[in-house]
Amino acid sequence: MPTPKRTLLLACIFLITIAAHAMPAERYYYQVRVYHLATVAQQQRVEQFLQSAYLPAMHRAGIKKIGVFKTMDADTAKRIYVFIPYRNWKQIEQTTLSLEKDKQYNIDGKDYLEAAYNDLPYQRIETILLHAFEGMPEPSAPNLAGPKKDRVYELRNYEGPTEKYFANKMQMFNKGEMDIFNRLGFNAVFYGEAIAGSNMPNLMYMTSFDNKVSRDEHWKNFGSDPAWKQLSALPEYQNNVSKIFIYFLYPAEYSEF
Repeated sequence: MPTPKRTLLLACIFLITIAAHAMPAERYYYQVRVYHLATVAQQQRVEQFLQSAYLPAMHRAGIKKIGVFKTMDADTAKRIYVFIPYRNWKQIEQTTLSLEKDKQYNIDGKDYLEAAYNDLPYQRIETILLHAFEGMPEPSAPNLAGPKKDRVYELRNYEGPTEKYFANKMQMFNKGEMDIFNRLGFNAVFYGEAIAGSNMPNLMYMTSFDNKVSRDEHWKNFGSDPAWKQLSALPEYQNNVSKIFIYFLYPAEYSEF
């Protein structure tokens, strides 16, 4: 028979295990850096920096995966989107300090980091800070089989009329909309609530597909899905989005998402 001490120990382990499963997962923070570019030369320069200096330095700082996405050829405004997931707020601070102290980063990225005022590697950098949704507290690398050049990563930005309407749209995602995306195989990379940026209140999310045909088919299925029709018709979820911006991207060969 187990001793009283052993019984107590087993009971404690059981309670700790139950408590761990009951606690909600820690929600990631996401930084989306948008490089606005004017020329092909700028694009090549930024990509060289990201691939040879920035991503390796971020890995050394503890960031396991980073996504790098480019605008489709049909988009005349050339941009590069860098998606950086952080486990928590402290990791953001630690990563910034790590880059400052990383000598190899400053060597590998010298052409970019020490660019002259009249020889710019980009026009502007836009930074957006997001907090992951409760329904998907961390990012997910999509399960895609097609060549990277054919893949479509759809980044959507939903603006809310007011903070109250925006909170209502967040609730709609967490209480049904994300479940529909998951069931229909949209391969979501992330869902995030903007906590700093230029279009608040707003949320952003990214879905991914093997190609444009697959993307169009998925959205067709979504629009006709009975669960979506029922959810979107509920009176409490009306008028909670004022603007929608859609960006079609594809991953760089060295992208990790």
